[in-house]
Amino acid sequence: MVNVTPSIDPAVAHERYNYLALICGVPLILIIILGNVLVCLSVLTERSLKTATNYFIVSLAVADLLLAVLVLPLYVYSEFLGGMWTLSMYICDALMTMDVMLCTASILNLCAISVDRYIAVVVPLKYNRNQFSVRQLVLITATWVLSLGVASPVIFGLNQVPNRNPHVCKLEDNQFVVYSSICSFFVPCPVMLLLYYWIFRGLKRWSSGCSRSHLHWPPRGRRSLSLRLGAALQKEKGRAREKVVYLMPAGLSPASLTATPTTPISPASPVTLIKDEHAEGQTPAAESDPMTTQMDSVSDAENPKWATEDESGRENGVGKNHRPHAGRRHSKSNRVSRRERKAMRVLPVVVGVFLACWTPFFVVHVTKALCESCDIGPTLISVVTWLGYVNSAVNPIIYTAFNVEFRNVFHKLLCCRS
Repeated sequence: MVNVTPSIDPAVAHERYNYLALICGVPLILIIILGNVLVCLSVLTERSLKTATNYFIVSLAVADLLLAVLVLPLYVYSEFLGGMWTLSMYICDALMTMDVMLCTASILNLCAISVDRYIAVVVPLKYNRNQFSVRQLVLITATWVLSLGVASPVIFGLNQVPNRNPHVCKLEDNQFVVYSSICSFFVPCPVMLLLYYWIFRGLKRWSSGCSRSHLHWPPRGRRSLSLRLGAALQKEKGRAREKVVYLMPAGLSPASLTATPTTPISPASPVTLIKDEHAEGQTPAAESDPMTTQMDSVSDAENPKWATEDESGRENGVGKNHRPHAGRRHSKSNRVSRRERKAMRVLPVVVGVFLACWTPFFVVHVTKALCESCDIGPTLISVVTWLGYVNSAVNPIIYTAFNVEFRNVFHKLLCCRS
């Protein structure tokens, strides 16, 4: 390696030290490492968190964690020296490669999360949140392969230009700056915004659909009255059924009638077939259907008000097959909407923080690359770069702080509880 450390007067170097970069950079690195390590450990150690969506969050956490370990220490060191680079240019090229790749991976993972949530909200029947499918594996793999492809020209010598300043570590090719910015931000950002817009529309459509379906249900008083009337009617039918007498010939039993319903019966046989009033209006197949029972129980667990009324109906012998098909559809949509409804409140935070952190960074760098006459000072470049790195610290907060299970596991891990 070539020693490119410049000979700087110690007094002048001391005056150019940027202690603010050290004060802000070290805590930022620690926060990013702590938050993303907690995310990874939570998903790896907690069985309930091993869902398809959380694997995307782990991929995002790995990208942010590698950024904090491999890129930020050298960047903070350079900023502490006033923006001067005192290490080898090979290390600079490796730093630029990792910087572009990991920032791109972080953004593309955010985009992949939006794709995953779009599928979960818009086409929930094709989405299994408890199983890591091939689609999720392809998305995560494509995220890292594309990130490596975007950054690979730097490590293959793109930065090795004539008359390169050894005291400054930066991307030397302005065309590559524009190219990497388009691949890393200006293409994924509109895709992410469009997907979140469709997610927001889908959630609003579900909310309005649920509110309209609630209007079609009879009031609680009417449902209670109908259940009481049904219970009274069922009681009377039970009394009538107790008075029924079956006269069977010797050797003939109800079991044989059930087993051989087509067996002819002699007219002389003293068999009296009495109509079972209890069977009228009943659907035994629906009652014994385990899928109906399962869907009803899921619906009851998610809506306590209906569960109370349905339970009272079951105690009286009615209500098991109360609107079974509509109940199944409502249970499915209600289960999905309750899980995804919180996402509607998180969407503005996700989009707002993403745009606030990354838009200034890419706009300033692309403007500086395309407009050579524009006066963009190093202070502005430093500020927008720090802002982009802050997004790696905010990502674990956004994608996990709104999840109760993640918060509980975080608390358990931090307090070293089993």
